Amino acid sequence: MTKTNPGNFFEDFSLGQVIQHATPRTVTEGDRAVYGSLYPTRFAIPSSAVFAASVGLDPHPVEELIAFHIAFGKTVPDISLNAVANLGYAELRFHQPVVPGDTLSTSSEVIGLKENSNGKSGVVYVRSTAVNQHGDIALEWARWVMVHKRDLDAPAPETVIPELASAVDPTALVVPAGLDFSSYDFAAAGEPHRWDDYSVGEKIDHVDGVSLTDTEHQLATRLWQNTAKVHFNVEARPDGNRLIYGGHVISMARALSYNGLANAQIVAAINAGAHTSPAFAGDTVYAWSEVLDKAEVSDSVGALRLRLVATKGRDESMTLKGEDGKYAAGVLLDLDLWALIPR
Repeated sequence: MTKTNPGNFFEDFSLGQVIQHATPRTVTEGDRAVYGSLYPTRFAIPSSAVFAASVGLDPHPVEELIAFHIAFGKTVPDISLNAVANLGYAELRFHQPVVPGDTLSTSSEVIGLKENSNGKSGVVYVRSTAVNQHGDIALEWARWVMVHKRDLDAPAPETVIPELASAVDPTALVVPAGLDFSSYDFAAAGEPHRWDDYSVGEKIDHVDGVSLTDTEHQLATRLWQNTAKVHFNVEARPDGNRLIYGGHVISMARALSYNGLANAQIVAAINAGAHTSPAFAGDTVYAWSEVLDKAEVSDSVGALRLRLVATKGRDESMTLKGEDGKYAAGVLLDLDLWALIPR
């Protein structure tokens, strides 16, 4: 009798099923250091304990995406170990800053199922929640993933596609307790641009590019304890390539966005996200952003709704889709997020 975990296949999921994911993971200062060695991040709050304290965040929080990667990685053995592809995200909210010493535990509920017409796979929709050691929600999100079937003759479940909001309402954004940008040090942060300096419809070319490597990608993916086969095993894909974890591209694009959005300090929510093309070692990632919306959050804090786009190769025209409505060649990531910025 086998004691190993082959992962769940599409027919193993049922609507309303709740999965408690192993293993709780404690965040450390090491996570901050390794994150900074993998991605060219320079945002002042996660970089400087002194700066963070000056805006009311003490103890010193880590990057929001560290918490996301850790929590997401917990879900992989149960949700997407046998995935064809991770298809998208919605309704992701960060409820509070995560600091070294916090221990995150993650659970997921199956909220939708749809077998594909080929009968070989299906789409599983889940809502995942990560809580800290006190039971407080750190972050929650919905995602949908295409998963292989084990038994092609297994009957298709009733199709249920959940209704997910196109964007998190700005009134539902969580401002970290104590956050106050009224004495914000723009010189230390690196750019003078505040909320009023950005306009809806404005596009920002983040200019810089970083070439992906297999070594860094596998270090990152192991750091988050993401066990998806396609990221490590060259025999897991017909083309023999290791697929770059989509979260690696998200963090790379977020780090690159510093150049032009240095004061968009805190990711408060991710409204939607799609990994539109696969990425592999050797690809060079560039990024650009478009301002989709703005909201006043408090007297000193504003929110920018940003479309963050990662591309393979630099696209100075910053084109998302062609006339046919399909994503332009080279687009790797289309991420819609809310970021908090001083007013």
